[in-house]
Amino acid sequence: MRVPFDYFLDRLSLADVVDILLVTVIIYGLLVLIRGTRAVSLLRGLLVVALFFLSLSIFIDLVAFSWLVRNILPALLVAFPVIFQPELRRALEQLGRTGRLIRLFRRNRENSAVVAMARAALRLSQRRHGALVVFEQDTGLQEYVDTGILLNSEPSPELLLTIFNKTTELHDGAVIVRGERLVAAACVMPLSTSSLSDRQMGLRHRAALGISEVSDAVAVVVSEETGQIAIAHNGRILRRQDPARLDAILYAFLQNGGDISTRKGST
Repeated sequence: MRVPFDYFLDRLSLADVVDILLVTVIIYGLLVLIRGTRAVSLLRGLLVVALFFLSLSIFIDLVAFSWLVRNILPALLVAFPVIFQPELRRALEQLGRTGRLIRLFRRNRENSAVVAMARAALRLSQRRHGALVVFEQDTGLQEYVDTGILLNSEPSPELLLTIFNKTTELHDGAVIVRGERLVAAACVMPLSTSSLSDRQMGLRHRAALGISEVSDAVAVVVSEETGQIAIAHNGRILRRQDPARLDAILYAFLQNGGDISTRKGST
């Protein structure tokens, strides 16, 4: 017997509409959170396994197998937060960040560290000197600052060029910027385990991705091989940046919380 659609509309209350919208928003938020990460493949695999088990338990009366599935489900509920720990951690950190809302209403002003980085990046790119500069935001990076050499200095293009000169002892690590100060150099960043499609992206790019996966920091990379400039944020990387527009792009991320996934060229 076919039930008309009006039958459901007549029985749909305001609470039902709010309930449906709330579930939709939660599911959409989860999909946005894991988009472009390894969690997509893991979630797809879990769905395939769940559908397989469900089909067997519904269409075939297997007593022992059904008992096994029922007892495995509690273990899967415990394993779920372990498997998706990076994504869940990122979600909780985003909920706890108030700085992004504050930056939306804060008047834009010139940041001396951004200006210095933009000017230095052009010359570093021309010289094929590799560089990694990490801009701290709401998530503190003190544990990574402690791995490097403390500077606490005023930013300038000349200082950045000196740090990332191939003959210096500090050029291998990352420079961490806090506010408008160069806090430390030669800092050790966590390496991303995500696969990089381009073989020209090396250890610096993996380090930039790694710090962007565990924090809301914005990382700028200058490739030693090609001289190309890339920006990493929120676990994604935006390559082949125009040095002339680097300051404007950095302002977009640092002041407005720009989403790298919506910009052309992200990988």
